[in-house]
Amino acid sequence: MSAHPHTDSAPIGPGLPDDSPAPVGFIGLGNMGAPIAKRLLAWPGGLVVCDVRAEATEPFVAEGATAVATGAEVARTARLVSVTVLDDAQVREVVDGPDGILRTAAPGTVIAVHSTISDSTAVELAEVCAAAGVHLVDAPVSGGAQGAESGQLAVMVGGPREVYEACKSAFALWAGMPVHAGEVGAGTRMKLARNLLHFISFTATAEASRLAEAAGLDIAKLGRVVRHTDAITGGAGAVMLRETTAPIAPDDFWHGVFTHVRALGEKDLSLALALGDRLGVDLPLGDIALRDLGAGLGVGPGEIARAAAGARTGGREEHDDDDDEEL
Repeated sequence: MSAHPHTDSAPIGPGLPDDSPAPVGFIGLGNMGAPIAKRLLAWPGGLVVCDVRAEATEPFVAEGATAVATGAEVARTARLVSVTVLDDAQVREVVDGPDGILRTAAPGTVIAVHSTISDSTAVELAEVCAAAGVHLVDAPVSGGAQGAESGQLAVMVGGPREVYEACKSAFALWAGMPVHAGEVGAGTRMKLARNLLHFISFTATAEASRLAEAAGLDIAKLGRVVRHTDAITGGAGAVMLRETTAPIAPDDFWHGVFTHVRALGEKDLSLALALGDRLGVDLPLGDIALRDLGAGLGVGPGEIARAAAGARTGGREEHDDDDDEEL
């Protein structure tokens, strides 16, 4: 996002908490927005709230916030305006509609969109805002309603570093992990990658549950085991330790770590797939995992995966897999 000429001297955002800051605003007081906004009541510059349902603002007014009816009214005083509405269309309306934030926002105001929208929408709106000297960042959140209630959400911010820094003190009131993801749009792209893992894992959960149920197990007890052990090991995030997905050189520290993980994973996946075969349970994600685990870890397929690939193809791919492992 390019800076507008008259923002060169305009301070960015609401200021620092200990230095007479301006108010912050919050638009959209739903299941996620309300608990986030509740923590912003502690912002020393004051809080301005807005929601299409007037009753949603009443608890905030009772705690000292100011309620207004439109985004334009929020931006008359607020220098950071958080937006948590339903979709791209509502974000566009709140930001640039007839009664939107841009109708009144002063140069240097920051609009933080916490809704998960298209990254291209964020880039487009940021350009529109820049023409008015206003900064827009895409700042989607992760952690669900529980994270919002506990003030431990992750917020992934796309925008210039100086804009991120100008908002960080306010975000820290409700986010346990503020992250600067990169340029405008990067916050949304990080959220989409994070949620790709989230919902693929839900699908894998269903597959594991089908296997467990067919094996006569109590899947509620299995769920308790999964939650308990993931809390100890970190779950899928435990292998997200490198800064690249490129193959790992044999003399790299991580090569030994991930070949060990691969060996354990391929052994357990092959045993689970064999159990599925005996029970007549189709495990397509398990097949993909056995095939791709080693490559995904950066160390190539191990002996068990190569043997399984050979069994599927009558041995035709064994030579190619050997070549791949040398990458």
